[in-house]
Amino acid sequence: MPASQAVPPTQSVLSPLTASALFLVVTVDDGGEEAVRELLADLAGLERSVGFGYPGGGLSCVAGIGSAAWDRLFDGPRPAALHPFTELAGPRHHAVATPGDLLFHLRATRQDLCFALAALIMERLRDAVTVVDETPGFSYYDNRDLLGFVDGSENPVGLAAADAVVVGDEDPDFAGGAYVITQKYLHDLAAWNALPVETQELIVGRRKFDNVELDQPGSHVDLNTITDPDGTEREILRDNMPFGRPGSGEFGTYFIGYARTPEVTERMLRNMFLGSGPTSHDRILDFSTPVTGSLFFAPAAGFLEDPPGPPAKGAGADAPPERSPGG
Repeated sequence: MPASQAVPPTQSVLSPLTASALFLVVTVDDGGEEAVRELLADLAGLERSVGFGYPGGGLSCVAGIGSAAWDRLFDGPRPAALHPFTELAGPRHHAVATPGDLLFHLRATRQDLCFALAALIMERLRDAVTVVDETPGFSYYDNRDLLGFVDGSENPVGLAAADAVVVGDEDPDFAGGAYVITQKYLHDLAAWNALPVETQELIVGRRKFDNVELDQPGSHVDLNTITDPDGTEREILRDNMPFGRPGSGEFGTYFIGYARTPEVTERMLRNMFLGSGPTSHDRILDFSTPVTGSLFFAPAAGFLEDPPGPPAKGAGADAPPERSPGG
């Protein structure tokens, strides 16, 4: 059965792209689990409180939970495909895995609404979590990244988006949820902008001016096109945002990809970092370096509002903690 039919309401993973975003990643401190559970149950109410007076603001917040934190927060089963982010060491480039127990992906037409909701979240979690990354994002020109290319134009829409992103019958306990992978990339814009536009286009696999896709084997677009043996193309939903601090020489893209299974995004990353066929790596990585990497599960909205109970005291005490490298 397609995920778009007869599944619990999702969080706002399918919300349209917005002009502003804020990506907040934290780890849960020892003893902070109950504060986190209470915050997650109240998150929808906090979102309504901030957004109610600004109906055109498009405020939304998706909460994702990492593998290491899941068993600390909830009793019972866990999402079937939830695991730590897989670190990838390629011949030239490295996809790092970094700590991340919770992701809050805030979106709105205005940055102040993201700021206000994040402030309320942190007011509740201040003594329960440690912030490991906080990145505000913005829309740049006509939805371009800082490399100058349109980003996200191949996102699925409508029912196709729901079927690509939302868990269905394959994991009925977690139907309505979605997996999300995040990476924060820093760009060497001086080196990139020194390339001729024609070379940039061959690396990306699109024309820069009009966004027309090129038939260019080994390009970024080609390596991120995932096709099953039966010819079915597998899709994810990207909500990438530029970020930066010109005064500090920081320019980047925050990659965030939602999918029904993390396998699709992971195949894309393996192609990029480990190569595919005669292509040793995605040449865009010669100019863009990931400094974070995390995997989360964003449960259905009802799961957060009425979650299972906390794990029994001492449950899993004999098992080693499931932490990603560095965490």
